Order: sequence, then C-alpha cells, then structure tokens
Amino acid sequence: MAERTTHRVLELGCGQTKAPGAIGLDSNLDATAADLIADLNAPLPFPDNTFAEVRAIHVIEHLHDLMKAISEIHRVTRPGGTVLVVTPHYTDFISWCDPTHRWHLNTFSFRYFGPIHGERHWYTRLELRQRTLHVELAKVWKYLGLQWLVNRFVWFRRFWEFYLCFVVRGKQMEFTFEVVK
Repeated sequence: MAERTTHRVLELGCGQTKAPGAIGLDSNLDATAADLIADLNAPLPFPDNTFAEVRAIHVIEHLHDLMKAISEIHRVTRPGGTVLVVTPHYTDFISWCDPTHRWHLNTFSFRYFGPIHGERHWYTRLELRQRTLHVELAKVWKYLGLQWLVNRFVWFRRFWEFYLCFVVRGKQMEFTFEVVK
C-alpha cells in the first residue's frame, strides 16, 4: 500500500538527463542516463497504474505510432496522474530538420484524447484532460506580446494556428494532462 502513496515518476526517452528521482527509460544504449533500456515503440515494461507522473520531453515526435504511445502512457499512469508532453510545434525548423521525427504536431493534436463537444472520440476511448498548454514562440514574437495572446486566449490560438503560424512560427509546446480512468 505504501507503493501507491509514493510519487513515482517515469521519464520516457530521458537521454542524458532526467528529472531528479525519476526512473529513466530510453532505447538508446550509448551515453544515456536511463535506468532501463527498452524499445519505446513496444508496450512499456511496467504494470498498469505504476506512475503518478510520466514525462515525455522531446520524445513523442520520434515514436512510430502516436495513438499506441499515448495509450501506453495512459496505461502506466495512475488515475489522476500527470502526463507532461513537450514537443516542437510543426512550424519550427527543428520539427523538420531531424530525420528521426515522425510526427509534426500543433496545439490541437491531442484533442482526440478528450471529449469533443461533450462526446468521446471514436479514435480512442482513453481520456486525458488537458490541464495546461504553453506555447513558446520565437523571442521577437514573445517580446511583441503574441506569445501571451496565444497562451491566454483559445480563440486567438485557433486564429494563430489557422492563419498566422507560418509567419509567426511556434517553437515548442508543453502540455500537461491529467489521466482519467
């Protein structure tokens, strides 16, 4: 029972750095801070509801199947647990210059994991409740206040995604989700 009360953290694709106290999981055998080496495209080697928090920082865009990856993250995270996903915005140069990137995402890419118009989506039955989203823009746009607008108002973020993002390019996005089971 004491195991359930501890705050266990999984850092997926941790590379050379990981959060203090986290269990690092990576597929890279060389120069990694991982505690465990495993194929991140396969089922995660942990039982259901093991972690209070799962961190996927600049890893989700590398995985073969985004839906399966999110499903596995959801599976190993406790009900009410936190999932942190940091990924490049698809208009950023870094999203396209890395040949290992398979997914080029925007601020609405994860909406299928939550209710849309009050209904569950047919792609998946699992649910992630978005707690926060922070979009980082290039410094010039940040200093001009556009980053604040994108992060403050959903209607402006939608307008930015539809009409402005290829001029006012995004850098990266940081999502925080609550796992609903």
